[in-house]
Amino acid sequence: MTQSASTQATLPLPPNPEPPQEKALETGKPTTAWALFRRNRAAMFGLIVLTFIVLMTLVGPFVYPQDPFESVGARFQPPGSPGAPLGTDYLGRDGLAGIIHGGMTTLLVGLFAAVMTLLIGVGIGAVAGYVGGRVDSALMSFTELFQVIPATLFAMVVLTLYGSSNVVVAIVMACVLWTGTARLARSEFLRLKNFEFIRAQRSLGASDLRIILRTVLPNALPTLMINATMIVGVAILLQAALSFLGLANPNVFTWGMMIGNSRPYLTVAWWTITFPGLAIFLTVLSVSLVGDGLQDAWNPKLKERR
Repeated sequence: MTQSASTQATLPLPPNPEPPQEKALETGKPTTAWALFRRNRAAMFGLIVLTFIVLMTLVGPFVYPQDPFESVGARFQPPGSPGAPLGTDYLGRDGLAGIIHGGMTTLLVGLFAAVMTLLIGVGIGAVAGYVGGRVDSALMSFTELFQVIPATLFAMVVLTLYGSSNVVVAIVMACVLWTGTARLARSEFLRLKNFEFIRAQRSLGASDLRIILRTVLPNALPTLMINATMIVGVAILLQAALSFLGLANPNVFTWGMMIGNSRPYLTVAWWTITFPGLAIFLTVLSVSLVGDGLQDAWNPKLKERR
C-alpha cells in the first residue's frame, strides 16, 4: 500500500491542456475567417485587383479629369499616343478617360442592383422558409413565375416603356436576379428554424420578427453574403450587356457602351474593345475570386484543415 502511494506520488502530473486557439496558433493552423481568407492566394489576388479597380474609379477622375465624351484628337489613335495612353475611338475620344469614368457607373449600378436583389430575394425567401405551408407555396410559385421570364426580353420591354436611367436599369436587373437569392434564403431558413436554440427562443415568447432578424438572419448571413458577391459579378455583366445593346442611358459612359459603340471597328482599332472588355473581365473575375475566398473562410468544415 505504501509502495503504491509512493509510486503515484512520483509519477509526473499530466500537463495542462492547451487552449484550442493557442494550440492552433502553435501548429500554424488558421483560427479566424481572415486568416483562412489570406491563405487563399487566388482570393487575395482578387481582393487586390478589385481594390485597385475601385480606387481607380473613385480617385481616377480627380487624377485624370479628362471628359470621356470630349474629343482629344484624331480618331483611332493607337495606344501610347500623346494625350491618349489607351488610344482613341471612332470619335477621337480618350480611351483611358472612358475606362476611368465608365467604371464608376458600371460598379455603382452593379452594386445597387445586388443590394436590391438581396433585399427582395432575402425578404421573400425568409418569409417562405420560416412560415412554410401555403405561404411558402404561394411565394415559391411567384418566384417560379419570374424565373421563366426571359431576362433580356423583360429588360428590353421595361427599359423601352420606362426609360433607361441608371435607377431603372438597376431595378430591372434586380427583378431578373432575385429568384436565386430567394431560393437560397428559403433553404437556409428552412434549415435553421428547427434548431434547438430557435425553438428555445420561441418557447420563451420571442416574436417571429425578432427571431428572424436577431437569430436566423445573422446565422444565414455568411451564405447570403457569398451569394451577394456572385450577384455583383452577374449584375456587372448584365449591365454591360444592356449597354452593349444600346438599352442603357446613352448619356452616361459605361464599359458596355464603349464596347457596343466600337464593335463595327474591331478590325480597325482593336484597343477600343479590348481595354473595356478587359476591365469587365478583371472586375467580374476578382469579384468571383473574393466570393470563393469568403466561402472557404466562412465554411466551418474548412477551418479544420491544416
